[in-house]
Amino acid sequence: MLINDDIKLDYSDVLIKPKRSTLKSRKQVDLIRTTKFRNSEQEYTGIPMMAANMDGVGTFEMADKLAMSDIFTCLVKTYSINELVEFFDFGDEDLRHIRRQNVAMSIGTSDSDLQKFRNTYELTDGQIKYLCVDVANGYTEMFSDFIYQLRLNHSELVIIAGNVVTGDMTQELILNGADIIKVGIGPGSVCTTRIQTGIGYPQLSAVIECADAAHGLGGHIIADGGCTCSGDIAKAFGAGADFVMSGGMFAGHDEGGGKVIPKNYLSNEINMKSGEQYTETKMFVQFYGMSSETANEKHFGGLKDYRAAEGKEVLVPYRGSVDNTVQTILGGVRSACTYVGAGKIKDLPKCTTFVRVNNTHNRVYE
Repeated sequence: MLINDDIKLDYSDVLIKPKRSTLKSRKQVDLIRTTKFRNSEQEYTGIPMMAANMDGVGTFEMADKLAMSDIFTCLVKTYSINELVEFFDFGDEDLRHIRRQNVAMSIGTSDSDLQKFRNTYELTDGQIKYLCVDVANGYTEMFSDFIYQLRLNHSELVIIAGNVVTGDMTQELILNGADIIKVGIGPGSVCTTRIQTGIGYPQLSAVIECADAAHGLGGHIIADGGCTCSGDIAKAFGAGADFVMSGGMFAGHDEGGGKVIPKNYLSNEINMKSGEQYTETKMFVQFYGMSSETANEKHFGGLKDYRAAEGKEVLVPYRGSVDNTVQTILGGVRSACTYVGAGKIKDLPKCTTFVRVNNTHNRVYE
């Protein structure tokens, strides 16, 4: 048994210190970034944010809408081969190019997952540029070997692999062939891994340490989970993340296709004749973790008898189109850049100084 006494931090433990800036407007901030990947030698150009491969988030509709804003999407694992082929191979050359550049197919590590990728890749004539190999525990020897074999067979494929939270495993996966490492165990809004298992690592520190480890090898990381607002996304970029992935921030929108549920509430207004309170209806959308009981029932016929759920189901407010959320997020990140003098998003880490705090904002009206 060992105890690490070093202080580890989450996004809620810090603020970014403002600095003198020569920027005159948020319009001057360039959020587009070009990244060349270590192992595949492919390039990505766009806003380095990602919608997570979760039900209600990583959908075809969400991918197409976010691609219009140069934002990336990792599709849910549960799409069939026919659905994936139709998506990646449908439409004119421009549409296929946009999808190829901004969308990743997602799989696990089972034999059936690997076969599904191979079939989809073949049927689309290699239209799959990005593959997200997504498991809850990226520390197994089997997972590392899977990435190694995948790279041997697909030198041109951009491989996203995770999840891990430490520099040693980040480096091992990169050396075994991964281009981008997903960093985060348990920080997500509908993830209960830390509760069920006691396993995890404060997300800000995980991002800082894994980014340092990856960049030393020419690799890249995704800060996956834990962001509740655009300020957290700015902190993740400031900590060295090359990409930031979110599920909860993109949940509840039309493009996610989630189940909309109306709920009645008593309003603050009173009927003057009857003296009774009026009721009002608010709309919510079902959202759940991909290791939750809900997800397992939907996709796998229930939980296996040897495991427990490591996710939960919640209702998030219905938010309409994702366009408004995108504007809010991007506007917040641009504003963060102007506060520290970062003209480009890639400059944010070298312009960032974190200040440890007890409170990040005033909660009087929450």
